[in-house]
Amino acid sequence: MKSRMRIGIAGAGSIACGTAALLHRNRHLPILWSPSGKSTAAFETMPLQAHGAFEEEFAPTIANSAQELAQKSDTLIIALPATGHKNVMDALAPHIREGQHVIISSHASFGAVYLMQSLAARGVTAPVTAWGTTIVSGRRHEENKVRVNTIRNRVDLCTVPEAKADEGLALCQSLFGERFMPRDGLLAILLSNLNPQNHLGIALCNITRMERGEDWSQGLNVTPKVGRLLEKLDLERLAIAKELNLKVKTIFEHFHQSFHVPIGSISEMNQQMHKHGYGGLGPGTADSRYVTEDVPYGLQVTVVLGQLVGRPATLHEAGIQLFSAMYDREFALENEILNALELQKFSLHDLQQASRTGVLQTPSAPQT
Repeated sequence: MKSRMRIGIAGAGSIACGTAALLHRNRHLPILWSPSGKSTAAFETMPLQAHGAFEEEFAPTIANSAQELAQKSDTLIIALPATGHKNVMDALAPHIREGQHVIISSHASFGAVYLMQSLAARGVTAPVTAWGTTIVSGRRHEENKVRVNTIRNRVDLCTVPEAKADEGLALCQSLFGERFMPRDGLLAILLSNLNPQNHLGIALCNITRMERGEDWSQGLNVTPKVGRLLEKLDLERLAIAKELNLKVKTIFEHFHQSFHVPIGSISEMNQQMHKHGYGGLGPGTADSRYVTEDVPYGLQVTVVLGQLVGRPATLHEAGIQLFSAMYDREFALENEILNALELQKFSLHDLQQASRTGVLQTPSAPQT
């Protein structure tokens, strides 16, 4: 593995900029590409400044196209909201080289499968590593500054095809250190991303704050009843994972490992995060990824898996319906990746195979 690598990052928002700053701190060479071009405009005249969990200032290299990003990079990281994953994968797929590693931060739906199928159509094989969450959390503010709230101690990951699992783990460790926990295939990663379920409870119980554009502490407002809702949502996810014989972390492990607070009730852990200054700010708009991304690209996948294994995720499903009513949208139909893969045609066995190979074969049986 090269000691100093050129890492192309598709995205230039909070997570992309925080990840770029961490890569630079670790003596790698990040390259940022904004699909719209707007998010990297500031870096033409100003350095990227990261503060919070660490301090870093540098002038990032900017790519002007997906082709340029792929050509100039040893490895690619997709780091933008899931609502943009399909478009970015479509832009990158024609330019990804044989064997060029792609990391999805964080993985949503069956994005790794969608990307690998696009590459297979070109006759290209490239390993894809899926993360269950992002390596950093934070928020970009002003034009060139990002506050990094935390560097996570543990990030769940898997690589498809699974024969490249050791290569994927070694790559991530070379970039970010000993912070990764291998999981058993993409289904485990899908069920390891706790953001959608947590954001469901937080957004649903604080929607008026979001709609009014208030400045509010997220950690402080995970009150005992909100925390209890998050815990109940977690039980639904864990029941699905158990039915699939998959080991995934609990919500308590997630907050402990991500935010370095002692294990207690979820409300207590969030109060500790607030006390120590990294409880984070809640969304200042109803047009937030907590809803527009996490409902179709996170909650909907959990609901589908629950139906397939006979463990209905009734609270998740209720959340989708409530948000759809509030926003006057059909969030269950807005997942572009699931729609493109026509997932309803495939059986649980098909999905289990794809979670290891990265490729969906011909449907084994029609779904009713």
